[in-house]
Amino acid sequence: MELSNLSVSQLRDLQQQIPAELKRREAQEKVAILNEVRAFAKARGYAIEDLLGKEVKVKVPSGNKVKVKYRHPENVELEWTGRGRRPKWVEAWLANDGASLDNLLVG
Repeated sequence: MELSNLSVSQLRDLQQQIPAELKRREAQEKVAILNEVRAFAKARGYAIEDLLGKEVKVKVPSGNKVKVKYRHPENVELEWTGRGRRPKWVEAWLANDGASLDNLLVG
C-alpha cells in the first residue's frame, strides 16, 4: 500500500483501524499457537493443563469484544462502546454548547 497516495482523511481512518486489526490478528495467532501446543502435548500423551499445573488456567480469547461506537474527534485514543457509564471525556464534550453525542459516532 502506497501511503503517499492517500488523503489525510484516509490516513486517519487507517490509523483508527490499525489498533483493532492488530488486536484481532494477535488473538487469532494466539489461538493458533495454543492449538499447536495442545496438539504437540497430546501427541506425547499429555494435556496442556498437565504440563502447566492445575493452578494455571489457559485463557482462550472469546472474540466477543464490543465495537467502539463513539470516539473523540481530536484524540483517537479516547473511545467508548456506548455501554455503561459515560466516560468523563464524553461528559465534557456534551457540556460544550451545541455539542451532541452524534458528533462522536464512529463512521
